[in-house]
Amino acid sequence: MSSALIARAEHHGEQLTSAEIVALLHMSDPADLAQLWQSADRVRKSEAGDDIWLRGLLEFSNFCQCQCAYCGIRAGNNKIVRYRMSEEEILSAAADLARAEIGTIVLQSGEDGWWTGERVARLVVRLKDEHDLAVTLSLGDRTRQELALWKRAGADRYLLRFETSNPELYARFHPDSTLAKRLETLSNLKDLGYDVGSGCLVGLPGQTVDDLAGDIMLGRDLELDMFGVGPFIPHPDTPLGMCPQGSTEMVYKMVALSRLVMRKVHIPITTALATLDEDGREKGWQRGANVVMPNATPAPYRQQYELYQNKRCIDDTLKHCRACLGGRIARIGRHVGRGHGGSLRKGGVLAHE
Repeated sequence: MSSALIARAEHHGEQLTSAEIVALLHMSDPADLAQLWQSADRVRKSEAGDDIWLRGLLEFSNFCQCQCAYCGIRAGNNKIVRYRMSEEEILSAAADLARAEIGTIVLQSGEDGWWTGERVARLVVRLKDEHDLAVTLSLGDRTRQELALWKRAGADRYLLRFETSNPELYARFHPDSTLAKRLETLSNLKDLGYDVGSGCLVGLPGQTVDDLAGDIMLGRDLELDMFGVGPFIPHPDTPLGMCPQGSTEMVYKMVALSRLVMRKVHIPITTALATLDEDGREKGWQRGANVVMPNATPAPYRQQYELYQNKRCIDDTLKHCRACLGGRIARIGRHVGRGHGGSLRKGGVLAHE
């Protein structure tokens, strides 16, 4: 039964029902899981090619006005050192990414009102003028007017995870927002012409396998350009600090099924997964993923952007990280993508070293 269902997922994954996805997520037999990994890897190869795309992550502010219950930079955490990088520091980090031949910069922050629409727009214009980089923004829920301003300034992509498709679970951990509001922002992003990335957390307290199947179904229905899956890692200075962490095996199953169901989508392997599993990047790339986000945030800011503790490679330089990832990618017979690596759904060009 499992073998036939996996074969159906490989060839007709976009047609899977929620019940079928639940059945696949419940699988635990090693032979079944090996078949699932192989099926996801074949679909990854046919739909996304052998390129693994590097997106340089720059965490430029850890100020946040939100109180998300699981996040280490939540407004209520007064134990961390807050920072905002200056525009010149950000541009210097972007220059480092360009020299490392990483084609995308991901500007990520908490929901920091100091970074107004106009300030972000000016930064985007300078980045596009000075470097041949795709610019991805990850700044949380912002107004349609701000999003439109940034698109006109030259922003290419936006990342905004819905975290969970269960509105009650979302409300439990996000007192400042609602799932409906988040989905409205994702809709605005698509209307404005962004390449849109979203995703979910695995292992939130109270989350069920049905919820996770719903996350994959929602990702499919949103017709996303990128879908990220990461494990919940409790931060001790948050309300969920004593909760158990998410299962890495369930993350791998979610990565594989995201590939089988969504097909032409970029899927990153998160630093959180690599933190819990030393070989997490290689396993993820061989189970459907095709993106990784080396951290370009300079010291001391990198250590202070503490969504969770004990982040892997926290002291590495970008140069060291770039070389390490290149070696890891080569060892599994894959290639580092060159260029911007645009949306697969929109015909993004595949190119490699």
